[in-house]
Amino acid sequence: MQTIKGISAILAEITDLNDNRFDVFSEDSRAGVQKAIAKRKKEIQADLDEEDRLEEMLRYEKELYKQGLDLIAGIDEVGRGPLAGPVVAAAVILPKNCKIKGLNDSKKIPKKKHIEIYEQVLEQAVAVGIGIRDQDVIDQVNIYEATKLAMLEALSQLNPQPQALLIDAMKLDINLPQQSIIKGDANSLSIAAASIVAKVTRDQMMTEFDNQFPGYDFAQNAGYGTKKHLAGLETLGITPIHRKTFEPVKSMIKD
Repeated sequence: MQTIKGISAILAEITDLNDNRFDVFSEDSRAGVQKAIAKRKKEIQADLDEEDRLEEMLRYEKELYKQGLDLIAGIDEVGRGPLAGPVVAAAVILPKNCKIKGLNDSKKIPKKKHIEIYEQVLEQAVAVGIGIRDQDVIDQVNIYEATKLAMLEALSQLNPQPQALLIDAMKLDINLPQQSIIKGDANSLSIAAASIVAKVTRDQMMTEFDNQFPGYDFAQNAGYGTKKHLAGLETLGITPIHRKTFEPVKSMIKD
């Protein structure tokens, strides 16, 4: 009789729920074997569900592939809402039909997985560009315009240049076919790739700012107006990276 460990090793190689070896091992009454079967079936189903999800997130890209456009840049930004720090945009061209397991809207990816998926995107991408506009630019031109400038900078860094753009809820003044997609980071893999690159890049910047300006909890809140951040503003005042046109910073300056 095979050991449970041996059977588990065989089960680990199975990728099809209809594999007849499941039926063979199901006749083994040992609880450990039944548990191993259930576990492996659950894993296979999870992989199938993830494959379906990734396939669905390629639907916008596939429409462009049909038009002969293979170099598609997904563009997204992070940091429109915080009281401090820059807005960061990323542009990413993934290989045709590229699927990265776990890639999703960065807000839906567990924080502990951010770096892992970010590194996979960098490793597999055809090209990656990053655009940054700091608090001074945001105060000068407003956050919407600063976001567009950051996106255009990210786009300018791509080599090769894209043939078409998929953008998260924005339109850019550029002579390229483009599609603005509401909640694009949850509906397009290219935009999701840009989302995680922008997110990790900005989080790393805010961690550095936390070392430079302690007391505001920037490493944890990324510059958003959390209780600790607001308490830091109250006791320590405004830092050079705070956005002077954002409340409550704006009112603090007036006072």
